[in-house]
Amino acid sequence: MKQSEFQRAVDAEFGAGYGGVVVGDLVLSALGGRTAREALAAGVRPQEVWLALCEATDVPEERRHGAGRPVPGESGPPRHE
Repeated sequence: MKQSEFQRAVDAEFGAGYGGVVVGDLVLSALGGRTAREALAAGVRPQEVWLALCEATDVPEERRHGAGRPVPGESGPPRHE
């Protein structure tokens, strides 16, 4: 997962506005007591940060893998199917 895919996944799951709050404010014990933003800045892989965020916020398993990848022929965040 690339950082851009991470951002698309966050926006698709939480919405562009609330996603920023979740990434910047939610402290994740799985990431050493850091927020997602802090973990990414420290060099933690976006995939690891995404999965920790999903676990902490109870994102259903079926929406965790492959999230953030662009859908061919579409613009904007990917849809959940």
